[in-house]
Formats: sequence, structure tokens, C-alpha cells
Amino acid sequence: MKTRCPWVDVDDPLSVAYHDEEWGVPVHDDLIWFEFLVLEGIQAGLSWMTVLRKRENLRRAFDGFVPEKVAKYDSRKVERLLGDAGIVRNRRKIEAAIGNAKLFLQVQEEFGSFDSYIWSFVEGEPIVNRWRKPSEIPVATDEAMAMSADLIDRGFKFVGPTICYAYMQAAGMVNDHVVGCFRHDEVGGTRRRRIA
Repeated sequence: MKTRCPWVDVDDPLSVAYHDEEWGVPVHDDLIWFEFLVLEGIQAGLSWMTVLRKRENLRRAFDGFVPEKVAKYDSRKVERLLGDAGIVRNRRKIEAAIGNAKLFLQVQEEFGSFDSYIWSFVEGEPIVNRWRKPSEIPVATDEAMAMSADLIDRGFKFVGPTICYAYMQAAGMVNDHVVGCFRHDEVGGTRRRRIA
């Protein structure tokens, strides 16, 4: 039997699949970056599993998380989204996703890709941590605070330091699988920083 991070619900196939196949794997695709940006914003104040269970509905509702499409949403589209029982219906979060899409496109234009921009906060390489238990994992780091400050300065919403750190964890900018988890070494990374 494989040893996983303690937060995984081993009786929930969605939780297991997300942990085993996605969480902590370095992302270099702008579409995935935007999807995670929307999902992390929607997750604020909710459990991540709530968002994962609605992910396919959110993907459908937000046109596959294509930022060029989301950036063009108008007030009628917002009202349709608010009427969609399959997603998290929160006006502030929906409007933030639209505003963030517009800003995401500006970052792409400025840096050539959102990927180039976002990886600059960790010098282009994943930070590999060696936590032994979840209580050692911080809710934010200097990198997450720097990312949050820059995103906020650019006008992004729902990008506080805690959300940014969760974003970094999900997209493999940090490897926060605990050392006993089978995915810690599989996900890898070369830039070791924190020793528990």
C-alpha cells in the first residue's frame, strides 16, 4: 500500500487522483495556470475538495478556462453563471475571475507567457521541501508574499499570500509532499531549501 500525504482521503478516488497525478507537478502551460488561478480564487473560504468536485462544471461554465474567452464576459454572462447550480455561485469570485482573465492576458503580453512571469518568483525552479508532517508546512512563504504583492499591484483579486502559496503547491512551484509520501521523490525538483 502506498503512503500518501495525510490530507488525502484514501476512500475518495477524486482526492487520491488529484494527489497522485496532479498536486505538486510543475506546470508550464498557461491554460493550466489560468485554471488554477480561477480555482484557487473560487476556493477561498471553502474546502479544496468542494472545488475539485465542481471542477468539471466550472470548466464547462468558464469555457475551458480559456482566458481570452473569460476576459470578454459581460454582465449577462455573470448573471447566467450566478444561475448555474453546478458551480460556486459567488458574484465577487465570478467577477474576480473575469477581471483576472484580463490581467492575465496583460501579463502574457508583458512577459511572453504567464509561465515566465510566475516562475520568476522561485527563480525558475521548484523549491523542494522536506516536511515530515503537515503541521510543519507553512500557510505562506516569502515567495508567496512577493507573488501576492505583485499580483495585487497589478490589480488581481483573490490572490492573498495563503492563496498564492496554495497556488504554488498545486502547480509544483514547491514540492510540499511530506517526505514519507511516495510522490515526494517522484515529483522531485532540484532546488532544496527547507529542511525539517
